[in-house]
Amino acid sequence: MSPQDQNPALDALVFNADGLMPAIVQDDESGQVLMLAWMDREALRRTLTEGRVTYWSRSRQEYWRKGDTSGHRQYVRAVAVDCDADTLLVRVIQQGAACHTGTRSCFDGRELAAVPGAPESAEPDAAGR
Repeated sequence: MSPQDQNPALDALVFNADGLMPAIVQDDESGQVLMLAWMDREALRRTLTEGRVTYWSRSRQEYWRKGDTSGHRQYVRAVAVDCDADTLLVRVIQQGAACHTGTRSCFDGRELAAVPGAPESAEPDAAGR
């Protein structure tokens, strides 16, 4: 058994009813969010121990590594879990496109119109409010 399999922190992770957890993938150098994919415990084990990111394909019902067919590989730099232990942040060195459409990020050029918000000032205004 590898040290990653014995890691008690992995026992605390919360997978959904299908045994999966979302993995947000971020470029380690630029901070750009590249994609979202899914991992089960085995995909996470492979990711933590092999240096390349492995995912679970919900549509194909099989493991896959980004770049095995396209050449656009992802190399693991760091993996973190959120405060609820139900989402992963995977920081990677991305070679080539992350999106299957050929764009760097799955979110490139896909912005939705939104009204921007602004934080309220913590300082009282001129009327003392």
